[in-house]
Amino acid sequence: MTEAIEKIVSKIGVTANKASHSVGSLDVVTKNKALESAAENLLSNKDIILKENEKDVEEHKSKLTPALLDRLILDEKRISGMCEGIIKISQLDDPVGNVLDEWDRPNGLKIQKVSVPLGVIGVIYESRPNVAADAAALCLKSGNTLILRGGSESFNSSSIIVKIMQESYKKFGIKLGALQNIPTTDRSAVGYLLKMDKYVDVIIPRGGKSLIERVSSESRVHVIKHLDGICHTYIEKTADREISSSIAYNAKMRRPGICGATETILCDEEVIESHLPIIIEKFKKADCEIRGDAKVCELDKSIKIANSKDWETEYLDKIISIKTIENGVKEAVDHINNYGSGHTDAIISENESSTEYFLKNIDSGIVMHNTSTQFADGGEFGMGAEIGISTSKVHARGPVGVAQLTSYKYKVRGNGQIRS
Repeated sequence: MTEAIEKIVSKIGVTANKASHSVGSLDVVTKNKALESAAENLLSNKDIILKENEKDVEEHKSKLTPALLDRLILDEKRISGMCEGIIKISQLDDPVGNVLDEWDRPNGLKIQKVSVPLGVIGVIYESRPNVAADAAALCLKSGNTLILRGGSESFNSSSIIVKIMQESYKKFGIKLGALQNIPTTDRSAVGYLLKMDKYVDVIIPRGGKSLIERVSSESRVHVIKHLDGICHTYIEKTADREISSSIAYNAKMRRPGICGATETILCDEEVIESHLPIIIEKFKKADCEIRGDAKVCELDKSIKIANSKDWETEYLDKIISIKTIENGVKEAVDHINNYGSGHTDAIISENESSTEYFLKNIDSGIVMHNTSTQFADGGEFGMGAEIGISTSKVHARGPVGVAQLTSYKYKVRGNGQIRS
């Protein structure tokens, strides 16, 4: 059985690698038409997708937390959103073949730095079937071939999404290797994929801590990490009370189970009594569990005392921790850089000096001012969609869209120069 799985994964890797050059050379018109067709095909087959998704939900709903179940469930609105994302990607400028920089040397050599596809990308993800569509569209637009390995929870949903998109690609003569799905839930398949450095150029994991740790430790292929979203919203002493209330609530409760959800609120001591009560009341009405330090607990007896583990926990649920900041923006920044995951962090403030200090010194892929951390999303950034939010610092950071799925090469033109 293990040998059979290794053979399947190896064949997929070879097929993706062989198709890589032709996919990377596709003209933008073909790519865009194939994506438009894929979006139409997914929408017209939404009933089949929903039926397959129901199988996944029924099989796994008793094993998943509410947050993970929310990620797994598809409905007509989410499928429409998925298709809209594909259309937006098709409307983006072609990220391949762009001259990023150019210059002339004193000896007459002309040098250009030009964007090129990464090659073969492997995406390993867990419960979100929409990742299959987003990743497929982003990879085709950026001229990359894609190998998908979804989790067992979304196996049926992801498989049908891939099949439908493959049908559209075929109409435009795009090789099968452009988009493939590993057809097994056996965990050993992940191990084989991670060792295929001969065929795969980049691995992008999307999932929980255990998945990321496994990929990081086992992969022979370069990894673009998408770690936890331990996101913060810091209410600085000059923050507007109404703005603080609406942002803090939205940052946590719009969708508590996504990586851009705020997990910890930091609040300057000077505005605890004026700003926090209305925020706490909102969370209580939404059945959100609140954990706070001693000063925060004094505001409401229902608040549970927080411990140090709370400051480093990605709840992905209706739970929020609140901490008092006694010494201003520097203390808030130090706390975030110590406990955060480098994902997304926001300051609510009317003080320019504090805001600029925060934006400059927070060591995260996305830093925000006076807005919700739930805007940490490639679609909201105008990228059409994203494969995820990278917490890596090498190659890609923040939302990974089409531009982040390219590398570059140098084109050097001469007229007979030789080096002495």
